[in-house]
Amino acid sequence: MAKEKIVLAYSGGLDTSVILKWLKETYDAEIIAFTADIGQKEELDGLEEKAFATGASKVYIDDLREEFARDFIFPMFQAGALYEGQYLLGTSIARPLIAKRMVEIARAEGATAIAHGATGKGNDQVRFELTAASLAPDIKVIAPWRIEAFREQFPGRAEMIAYAEKHGIPVKATASKPYSMDRNLLHISFESGMLEDPWFDASAASNRDMYVLSVSPEEAPDEPEYVELEFEAGNCVAINGERMTPLQVMEKLNELGGKHGIGRVDMVENRFVGMKSRGVYETPGGTILFTAHRKMESLTMDREVMHLRDSLIPKYASLVYNGFWFAPERLAIQALVTESQKNVTGTVRLKLYKGNVIAAGLKSPVSLYNPDIATMEADPTQAYDQGDATGFIRLNALRLKVAAAAQAKQR
Repeated sequence: MAKEKIVLAYSGGLDTSVILKWLKETYDAEIIAFTADIGQKEELDGLEEKAFATGASKVYIDDLREEFARDFIFPMFQAGALYEGQYLLGTSIARPLIAKRMVEIARAEGATAIAHGATGKGNDQVRFELTAASLAPDIKVIAPWRIEAFREQFPGRAEMIAYAEKHGIPVKATASKPYSMDRNLLHISFESGMLEDPWFDASAASNRDMYVLSVSPEEAPDEPEYVELEFEAGNCVAINGERMTPLQVMEKLNELGGKHGIGRVDMVENRFVGMKSRGVYETPGGTILFTAHRKMESLTMDREVMHLRDSLIPKYASLVYNGFWFAPERLAIQALVTESQKNVTGTVRLKLYKGNVIAAGLKSPVSLYNPDIATMEADPTQAYDQGDATGFIRLNALRLKVAAAAQAKQR
């Protein structure tokens, strides 16, 4: 009788390396290791060999970077998504793509289950499993961190490190640097270990070695650098006059942002599962793109359309953060977002300087800004009669006056 096949989301890190070995032993199953190349770069070096050495029967390492940029990052940035006013959702937006590909591999390989190394206290377990529920409700999901026997065997990272050493599995995590990292094309995140203390200063000079994508603002160049981003229908299509694919845009902006210390965020956020957690993020290219896109919208987007879209940002960001990328409500909002972006076309010039992204110029063939109308001088178009403001103000003040008079009677 053929063994059960399980597709494991495999990063080569401490957790998934231990889980691969544990799944094989516990379920007596074939473990198909899957790694999505979404911009981890050197983290992928030697991954295939490591997976086979750890016990995988088959290994997939799929280059999904262009799809990630085009079909996930760009639509999310068109929506202006920002979770709790700070987080650009770098980890959140990667999970539905990974889970989508896992399901595809499971179908192709005849696997009955997929597995992931997301902790039972985190958001990723929800993101993986809601995606699987949306795309393949018949496929079983194995989450070792929610299995009591697994937690008893590995109550902490020290036990996992010891297990890895016992089985000859090389891992980067050590007792001296126990924090975890998650890297992709959009960002890199750091959490756990010493970062669990919210009073710990992750920006201190003594902790600069932790960062990967960016220099500290203090170490950034003393001279600013200008960059021009060209947009078509809400998507960046060129940088400094050079046409680029979404992937190339992200890579170039990461290079520029990292050079100038842009995009570091240290925040305590509200996880979907109910607790607060502290995360440190580097999102250099995403921060530049987010700022440029917003500036382009300010010149080209109708006021009421913008305000309607903006009213949906908290909802959209929460849907991404909580794992509902393939939910019908996210798709419905995305349709509105796509419509809103039709005229977000033009060029944004930015100045990058020591962690700051500074607006330095806007232009568009479909600009809604008319200097003849906005001028404080005489309007040559006569499109706006200042005298009309008297009635406009009077009508808007009416309810305020009525309320004030009514309240005065109660005093």
